[in-house]
Amino acid sequence: MKVLNFGSLNLDYVYSVEHMVIAGETLATSGMNIFCGGKGLNQSIALAKAGVPVYHAGMIGEEGQILLDACKDSCVNTEFIRTVPGKSGHTIIQVDKNGQNCILLYGGANRSITKEFVDEVLKHFEKGDILLLQNEVNLVDYMIDRAYEKEMMIILNPSPYDSYLDACDFSKISMFLLNEIEGWQVTGEKEPDKILEKLRELYPNAKVVLTLGAAGSVYQDKEILCRQGIFKVETKDTTAAGDTFTGYFISSIIEGMPVEKGLEIAAKASAIAVSREGATASIPAKEEVMQFKMG
Repeated sequence: MKVLNFGSLNLDYVYSVEHMVIAGETLATSGMNIFCGGKGLNQSIALAKAGVPVYHAGMIGEEGQILLDACKDSCVNTEFIRTVPGKSGHTIIQVDKNGQNCILLYGGANRSITKEFVDEVLKHFEKGDILLLQNEVNLVDYMIDRAYEKEMMIILNPSPYDSYLDACDFSKISMFLLNEIEGWQVTGEKEPDKILEKLRELYPNAKVVLTLGAAGSVYQDKEILCRQGIFKVETKDTTAAGDTFTGYFISSIIEGMPVEKGLEIAAKASAIAVSREGATASIPAKEEVMQFKMG
């Protein structure tokens, strides 16, 4: 089984602030850092650090060598990353004194994927392989259709949720990994139990992992409903916590772990991530996760 993550590669410009800036306000920052990120890159590095051989497919701009290097440094396969004219994707991230964040996203090179490139990449994968997708690149609908034809396992993190996802056939998704906000955007329901119920009604064959912030996470399929709490740590930056959870939970599937154990390991990994600053820089290695103990 091979894992392909067709996703974004971003430069994250992270500003430390007392509070999130409001309309009409000019706000001084207490710090600024540049990190490698993007939901796609974060999830690929989380998979690699969890011990999963992962291929990343995507586009970077002319200044994107640092993103390519970040993949190589974490042992992510870069065979399917291409450089195109113009700027890489980037974000402007505010992180407040409580470690919470808000993010502005510019697509850049991530939005320049072509159908020909998708076809070229998917030629190297087959039935039973995993395709991991987010919504920070274009042509997600085409990727889903082509991967479904090949009988790949399609895992979707529908973030950010926007009108581009309306073109996607969600009935072809094998597993949804989403948070409460995305769950509401997909189903129209706001209560976690109602989100799960609606997803079961709409997509009865799909597995679901719903993350609930401080309330932990829930897994659902046709036979199992399983809940996991969080591991409380001092929060510094939540930027890549969800992506870390995603990478480690998928690794547990590949290793054939019981769902309960997979959720626990993913929760530990994301707890370590929120205790550190940055996106890819905050993602822990597998050894750290396995040795994690509450202080």
